[in-house]
Amino acid sequence: MSLFKDKVCIVTGGAGGIGKALCEQLARAGGIVVATDVNRERLDETVQEICKKGGRCTLEIFNVADYDAFKKCIDDTVDREGRLDYLFNNAGIAFGAQIQDTEIEDWKKVLDVNLYGVVYGAIEAYKVMVKQGSGHIINLSSVEGFIPFPFTSSYVVSKFAVLGLSQSMWLEGRDLGVKVSAVCPGFIKTDIFNVTPVRGLDMQKWLDANAKWEKFGVTPEICAEIILKGVEKDKAIIPVTFLAKFFWFLARIAPAFTLTTILKDFRKWRNNVQTVA
Repeated sequence: MSLFKDKVCIVTGGAGGIGKALCEQLARAGGIVVATDVNRERLDETVQEICKKGGRCTLEIFNVADYDAFKKCIDDTVDREGRLDYLFNNAGIAFGAQIQDTEIEDWKKVLDVNLYGVVYGAIEAYKVMVKQGSGHIINLSSVEGFIPFPFTSSYVVSKFAVLGLSQSMWLEGRDLGVKVSAVCPGFIKTDIFNVTPVRGLDMQKWLDANAKWEKFGVTPEICAEIILKGVEKDKAIIPVTFLAKFFWFLARIAPAFTLTTILKDFRKWRNNVQTVA
């Protein structure tokens, strides 16, 4: 992956999962990595591991939902390194509940991180890259960016929006030297479900209902490899896993059939995973 050698790369959500794997592989490829997260302890461990192996990696602690903090990270990086070549907008959270059980604050928390946290970084990086005449913004959407899964409506909304944002930026940036990709992973073997707050659901039963998708899942390391290969090939949309590719294809050619298929599956387990109010 010589494409990333000596290139300045900011990765949000770098303390674990896909973000950590991206930081490690970018550093291994010779990149100058700025790893960001809200979890100082875990991020510090990630950065130390990378540096011990000879990689170049620094850390920035901030919440992507804080526009001023995100802008400062980008500005400081450009001031220090002289440029910004890649921004990986990876940080994200989820919330599990039926729509009627989801409070407005739940919506705000998810959208602040998953949507505005992407918008803040993307627009500031875009400005820098337009001035440079080069750069690549990679936004993490999801398989739920083109099909809805039940009980994760706020997550679905955020990921649909990120996909739309990425495609709009791709169109405007194409002739200005700015490349944009949307990554749409399927099931990735991270701890996101284990740390996702829920309301009105039995977490274990919900996990069990979705366990059938695990066989299509991949590790964060494999996911990162696929993402970076997609970036090298300048793909506008990078689906990760067979499941994501399948649903991406199906949602485009038969959207109504896709929805009814998901509904049939949902009806089989909906009542079983709810808790008694």
